[in-house]
Amino acid sequence: MSGLIFKPVSPEAMASDIWPILSEEKGRTTDFSYGGILMWVSYFDYQYAIVDDTLFIRGRVEDDRTKPAFSFPIGKMPMAEAVALLGKQCREEGIALEFSAVPEYAVGELKELGAKTVTELSHWGDYLYEIESIATLHGKKMGKKRNHVNQFMTAYPDWQLLDLDASSLDLAREVMKLFESEGDDTPEAIAERKLTNDILEMFATSPGEMHGAILMAEGKPCAVTVGDVKGDTLFVHIEKALREFPGSYEMINKAFAARMLELHPALRYVNREDDAGDEGLRQAKESYHPVDILKKYNVIF
Repeated sequence: MSGLIFKPVSPEAMASDIWPILSEEKGRTTDFSYGGILMWVSYFDYQYAIVDDTLFIRGRVEDDRTKPAFSFPIGKMPMAEAVALLGKQCREEGIALEFSAVPEYAVGELKELGAKTVTELSHWGDYLYEIESIATLHGKKMGKKRNHVNQFMTAYPDWQLLDLDASSLDLAREVMKLFESEGDDTPEAIAERKLTNDILEMFATSPGEMHGAILMAEGKPCAVTVGDVKGDTLFVHIEKALREFPGSYEMINKAFAARMLELHPALRYVNREDDAGDEGLRQAKESYHPVDILKKYNVIF
């Protein structure tokens, strides 16, 4: 068996090498989705290696980027062999073997193989919703969201949802330029906006498995969203809307879910990612009534 030679993750590598294996992962956390990796390549310094039809991803600990970490291996290699291979690599480098953002279903297997410390990433659980609920906003509990959408549609009867592709990319850039002028200047906000712009640019050259949409009102772009599909789940990585257009967040959320359900009728869920410990974001995500919050863990050997 050969050792692990890690290479940078790129859109091209994702499409040709990584996704054929990654798409077989059985969980629904965003860390194992197409865009969930590509969007955060520079932030977590993601690299990959493939040995015996098994994918190894190297990056940084999700809540401490000063430390190297690995994703839970995906593929045909028995997990005991995969962990042993990584353990050997770490001993040679003089670092601890640590897995980050491990989905809940995988924790038990790593503990059986000798993991010493398991810590929940308490602010990084992904919010999971029924896509039918988001796409229709049916029911009493969605009444406020439905009202916002109805108000948007009344105020902007000419509204449209356009598919995001190379030809409509300038509209997405326009939304982001205006959004940045409205936003705050914290390091986290600046980094997140850069990552958003980076993934938008991928539509110009290599969209791969990603989907996106632009919400139009009065002939102007007022919101943009980007996601991708794996199995029965839609992953939403980007959703930006302008305050100038009240209800635009609720409108693009609903309209994009409906559009993706039309394209992929087998979809059952939407993963709208974590709240990063932000109270306002937590309240916004809870207001859509998630059916589950997908826990993640750091696991150290």
